[in-house]
Amino acid sequence: MQVQVNHDNHVRLAGDTAERLSKTVEDYLSKFADRITRVEMHLGDVNAGKGGADKRCMLEARMSNMPPIAVTHTAETLQLAIDGALERLDHALGHAIGKRETH
Repeated sequence: MQVQVNHDNHVRLAGDTAERLSKTVEDYLSKFADRITRVEMHLGDVNAGKGGADKRCMLEARMSNMPPIAVTHTAETLQLAIDGALERLDHALGHAIGKRETH
């Protein structure tokens, strides 16, 4: 599984943060590792530093022989946004794969 981390110009990531985020995504979605070819993570600050629940994490998973699945979660911190998006993606992937296997 390939994980690509992108961010807008309002989000600052330290040198090894992208690698740690990639590892986190791989670990969290490991049960789908044989089906997922790539996951793209897009991190952003919706209000550009004006405050509020404005950190956004969008995850898009690409699987072989299935359309991509994308989820978004917005929260007060990047970590909460990432955790929420991972939970949503886990649920969406489980639903899509389960639905496909029953047909």
